[in-house]
Amino acid sequence: MNYYRDAPPAPGAWRAIRRAFKQGSPLARLLYINAGLYLFLALFQALAWLAGVEDTGQILLQYLGVPSDLARLSRAPWTLLTYMFTHFGFLHLLFNMLWLYWFGSIFQERLPGRITGVYLLGGVTGACIYILSYNIFPPFASTRLVSSAIGASGAVMAIVFAVCTYLPNHRIYIFLIGPVRLAHLALFTVIVDLVSIPRGNAGGHVAHLGGALLGCLFAFAARRGVDITRWPLPRRKKHARRKSNMHVKYRKETAGMSDHEYNIERKKRDDRVNEILDKISRSGYDSLTKEEREILFKSGRQ
Repeated sequence: MNYYRDAPPAPGAWRAIRRAFKQGSPLARLLYINAGLYLFLALFQALAWLAGVEDTGQILLQYLGVPSDLARLSRAPWTLLTYMFTHFGFLHLLFNMLWLYWFGSIFQERLPGRITGVYLLGGVTGACIYILSYNIFPPFASTRLVSSAIGASGAVMAIVFAVCTYLPNHRIYIFLIGPVRLAHLALFTVIVDLVSIPRGNAGGHVAHLGGALLGCLFAFAARRGVDITRWPLPRRKKHARRKSNMHVKYRKETAGMSDHEYNIERKKRDDRVNEILDKISRSGYDSLTKEEREILFKSGRQ
């Protein structure tokens, strides 16, 4: 008895997962939800197959995939959200999560606290463009009544294009290609989706474009001090006034400094930002104080 009182056993796997989910960053939570739902659905399908139930994928698709037919959508409106977390194929999940992790990491560093909102809005926008396209364009008429979409691609594309639009000159290294500007990567991705629409998985490519559109709109608004993931939307005048005050303060702090003094001051600010980013990686964005969030927001705007 005394042994367990002094040295309690390690928490179980489920408790460790819950703790990691609770204390993790918003990006980590999105990755956990997608991976967790995939594992649950895979296990469900395996058990159903052992029980002799066939076509479980089609059954699940009716309740989790977003339909292109408006009548079916009216009976299952929740699919506007569930579809963007649903994957039936491992490679489908893997590629979406890799894109989400790579660009989500950049997003969290430069635009902290808004990745979940962009993910959800991007997914909903992708679904709306998908539904609209299937109800307007003649080539989709023959499959509209039976088509449904699943996958995080539209939501992930919103994050990818938010980063590419906000940091167009930022370069990433691509294997066998070398450094590539994000603006060029975004343009290439749009072209690939457009030319791929008539070649298969048209709904998926259309949803990609919808998510990309939302990501671009978010980045354009963020540059003007407006966060479209918040409701009600903040007034632009307040953000403009805050930006002006911050700019004046910055000029006062650096006015009259020599180059050496300015470089020292700038290094102090960079070190402070790095400390805040380390705190986010350890405890999540919610652990930041109001002052730390303002410092991080100001560094992202410069």
